[in-house]
Amino acid sequence: MAAPPSKTIKDLSGKWVMNKAQSSPIEPALVIQGIGWVTRKVVGLATLTLDVKQYAGPPSPPAEPSAPEVTHIEIEQTGTGGMKGTTEKRCLDNVFREHSDWLFGSVRGQTKWIATADIDDKFLAEGWLEGEAEAGGPNGETHVLSHVESLDNGWTATQTWGFQLVDGVRKYARHVVVAKGTQRAELTLVYDHLE
Repeated sequence: MAAPPSKTIKDLSGKWVMNKAQSSPIEPALVIQGIGWVTRKVVGLATLTLDVKQYAGPPSPPAEPSAPEVTHIEIEQTGTGGMKGTTEKRCLDNVFREHSDWLFGSVRGQTKWIATADIDDKFLAEGWLEGEAEAGGPNGETHVLSHVESLDNGWTATQTWGFQLVDGVRKYARHVVVAKGTQRAELTLVYDHLE
């Protein structure tokens, strides 16, 4: 399903389901991240649904609670077949925060608004819809940039979020680069809008 015009990077709230036919296979990234074979197969077979809540509020620790409000994006992931998903809690102030979950272990991540011109990786920067209709950041940025570093296994995962045309239809998408040493996997994840 196409993303309605009202859904932009400024308001991702709602439900989105991964379109596996239009998304990249995720196994190459999971290999780099040290995820075991059985778990990779289960995750690869599952179709993820994202329940997104986006709102403004005081920044999360370690930021001072008295700091100016920032955008928060909280995502509950659920997989088909009862697979437990992960929870993403993003605070768009570019401050590193630590997190641990069953799939990726201990990580630290930071998230911020970004303009395409400021994305320094060609894959992360290409293919996006741009312009005023897509602007959502406080300074007109059209993307969210998330960078995560594994504290256990030495990999990094950098994502840009935005909207792009997929087979002529406007969709929410993420470009993801997972890297460790000389290894690199590039993924495009495409989501259909549910509600």
